[in-house]
Amino acid sequence: MHTLNPRKVGAVTGVFIGGLHFVWSLIVLLGWAQPLLNFFLMLHMLKPLFVVDSYSVSMMLALVLVTAILGYFLGYLYAIVWNRLYK
Repeated sequence: MHTLNPRKVGAVTGVFIGGLHFVWSLIVLLGWAQPLLNFFLMLHMLKPLFVVDSYSVSMMLALVLVTAILGYFLGYLYAIVWNRLYK
């Protein structure tokens, strides 16, 4: 069975999750976030309870940084568990 490099898996996961949140930040910047959120909630037969706030560069940076770091640690942990289970 192939072993995973925890640092590489963590980096890929962190970039992916951070990148998704960067795209969300761009959607907020373009003003498309509220209609998109309302649409997805409507598809799930839910009333919109959330209001998308105004765009903030500092909040965008914090969101991307925190989610990338969290993604790194989750990917790292996943690789360690994978390697131990499939030795």
